[in-house]
Amino acid sequence: MAGTGKASGGGRPRDLRAGMALLWGEQDQPTRGPKPSLTPRRIAAAAVALADADGLDAASMSKVGAEFGVSAMALYRYVPGKAELVELMVESVLEELPDLTLAGDGWRDRLKEWARRSLDVYRAHPWLLAATAMRRQLVGPNQLGWLDAALAALEPASLTGPERHQVFLLVIGQVRNLAQQALDFDEDHDREWTALTGELLDRHADRFPALTRALADGAFAPTPAVDPLDFGLERVLDGVEALIARDRA
Repeated sequence: MAGTGKASGGGRPRDLRAGMALLWGEQDQPTRGPKPSLTPRRIAAAAVALADADGLDAASMSKVGAEFGVSAMALYRYVPGKAELVELMVESVLEELPDLTLAGDGWRDRLKEWARRSLDVYRAHPWLLAATAMRRQLVGPNQLGWLDAALAALEPASLTGPERHQVFLLVIGQVRNLAQQALDFDEDHDREWTALTGELLDRHADRFPALTRALADGAFAPTPAVDPLDFGLERVLDGVEALIARDRA
């Protein structure tokens, strides 16, 4: 019996088994009638272009249909609804799996390369943050391929399976945090916020002494010489090294 989930297109409950088959290219193919003029792959690519330009909400079924000169209803022949469309979009932008062999043989270097490649994808497609929120969504072969690559990079690290998974979560959390910061950043707002905060602390420095000292030491000043991804990863991976050393002792 097929599983069901939250409503998809037209308010219908989702058929999760059918959704998974669509992601993996295992859906039933029509044996009668005219040859389909579209494919889920082409539809997803058009939706990605819309979302890259104007955000995830712009990739509605009606707007995607308009890219092909058809109605939203015509797309339902290929994609049951928006949830399935977003899952196909995620698969589309993760199609190029990371090759970590050039990063060297060490697990740290390979995992850092994985993180850099992952952040590149998030920066190229900012809507991916919302599309891959922390929930039990359906995943296709490309998304699992990225996870598999990260876990493979960690295999030489002498960690247990649960520990490898927890390290992966720490790393992807760092990547997503930086991607979210980039998405939220507004230079004009940041400049105004910095000026206003500085004025407040000038008047109330005695109430927030640690913050005042940190600001005086340049805590929130731009630091172009420091790569925030590298800095965060090095601290995380130093902790993993300490865990490995402790368990070997």
